[in-house]
Amino acid sequence: MSMPFYVSPEQLMKDRADFARKGIARGRSVAAIQYADGVVLVSENPSQALHKISEIYDRIAFAAVGRYNEFENLRIAGVRLADMRGYAYDRRDVTGRGLANAYAQTLGTIFSSGGEKPYEVEIFVAEIGDDPAGDQIYRLTYDGQVYDEHRFAVMGGTHDKVVAYLTKHYHEGASLEGAVRVAVDALGHDDAAPRTIPPEDLEVAVLDRTRSQQRKFRRLRPESLVEVLGTRTALPEDAGAAGAEPESTTGSGEDDPPVAPPVS
Repeated sequence: MSMPFYVSPEQLMKDRADFARKGIARGRSVAAIQYADGVVLVSENPSQALHKISEIYDRIAFAAVGRYNEFENLRIAGVRLADMRGYAYDRRDVTGRGLANAYAQTLGTIFSSGGEKPYEVEIFVAEIGDDPAGDQIYRLTYDGQVYDEHRFAVMGGTHDKVVAYLTKHYHEGASLEGAVRVAVDALGHDDAAPRTIPPEDLEVAVLDRTRSQQRKFRRLRPESLVEVLGTRTALPEDAGAAGAEPESTTGSGEDDPPVAPPVS
């Protein structure tokens, strides 16, 4: 009788972690940045149909990198969980921390299970409070670990280069326009040579506490991004500081039409 092939638990977990990290690194980075009136999420995403950034609930946003089908399943599960909790109890009982804990349990269970491959995803769960001190950004990794981020956070792609740029150029209390500009410039520094990302290849959404509506999530359309970013042909190393205001602002800031949550 042949003996089964043995792999130590340490080696098995290492192989699963390497597999997930390689899948996540293939895509472009996503950045989440706190600004004076909320949190802005920015991603390089040429697709107009497949979103990396979405709304979960009134004050909560979701962003992800990795395999689309896997993080889309997680997004739908989060929407359903938030709707059920808000309906059964109170809308104030739906929190970013609660959703982050639910996602962490799901990802951790899948990663440690030997019956299926680990999810090749990383997730942001962002929530805004009544003031900047109440804003929260949670980053969840493929193995279920949760990190409470402050000021800014980056995941996916060559995130270390993007983080290095933001560390140098980010300023607290920036305007929305300044935060968007520094985020886009940072994402353009993920390669060996700086590059300019056209507005039509960007996906940008904000959680804006100044909105009068109960739902604080809105997307920035390409025409608004053109006004914010302007016409730029080069990215000097000192460009994109969040403290530098653009020459023009975002006009009306018109929202994308709201998308109804999936029906069970």
